[in-house]
Amino acid sequence: MSSYRQHLYHIVFRTKGSLPTIRQNHVNDLYAYITGIIKHKNSHLYRINGVENHLHILTDMNPSIAPIDFIKDIKVSTSIWMKSSNFFPAFNGWASGYGSFTCSYKDIDRLIDYIKNQQEHHKKISFEEEYRNLLLEYGIIPDEKYFP
Repeated sequence: MSSYRQHLYHIVFRTKGSLPTIRQNHVNDLYAYITGIIKHKNSHLYRINGVENHLHILTDMNPSIAPIDFIKDIKVSTSIWMKSSNFFPAFNGWASGYGSFTCSYKDIDRLIDYIKNQQEHHKKISFEEEYRNLLLEYGIIPDEKYFP
């Protein structure tokens, strides 16, 4: 008998202080770096995108990896790389928290479109509003001490 699995995650994390330190002219280099990390973990990236102060990642995560370790590895590795490259001179790290939400494969097209359209989306709504809405959508009551 074969083993089957579905471990689709929508991951969101922001820069320290929500500062706009992800320069968009080098964002494809960052996305390629993250893609390599995810592939190295035998996981599949469906979509990555973001704006100057946060990223969204939609990935099928290898079940042998704990989500907290998966996200920590991405954040630590990219932080070191971003600080050592000349692409993101103002970047001073990622915020300590993150959002990690399990998703249904039946919603994959909607999620890919949502992540793909981050630039347009954030012309109308702030990261804080978006994040609060995501938490509520995924059935999580936001702790207001983390929202200005």
